[in-house]
Amino acid sequence: MASMLNSIRCMSSSKLFIGGLSWSTDDQTLKDAFSGYGEVIDAKVITDRDTGRSRGFGFVNYESTESASAALSAMDGQELGGRNIRVSYATDRRQPQPYNSNYGGNPDY
Repeated sequence: MASMLNSIRCMSSSKLFIGGLSWSTDDQTLKDAFSGYGEVIDAKVITDRDTGRSRGFGFVNYESTESASAALSAMDGQELGGRNIRVSYATDRRQPQPYNSNYGGNPDY
C-alpha cells in the first residue's frame, strides 16, 4: 500500500530527477535542455561541496505537473552533453531512523 501511495505522489510531482549528466553540464545547460516542455522554475546540477565538481545528477522543477510529465516522456534516455540521461520523478529523501540508545535493555532499569 505504501509503495502505491508513493507512486501516486511521485506522478503528481512537478520536480524531476536527472541522472547520468556529463561533468560539463551546468545549471543553465540543464534549464535550456528542459525548457521546451514548459515553464522551468529552477534547474540545479548537484556539485560536490569540497571540489565544486558536478556529481552527475540534478533536478528540474516545473511550474506544472503536466510540463514535468511531458519532459519526462520526451527526455528520458536522450543524449545531453554526450551522455544518455535518466529522467524520473524526484522523491523525497528518506528521513534517518531515530537513534535508540536503549540497546534493547529495560529503559526503567
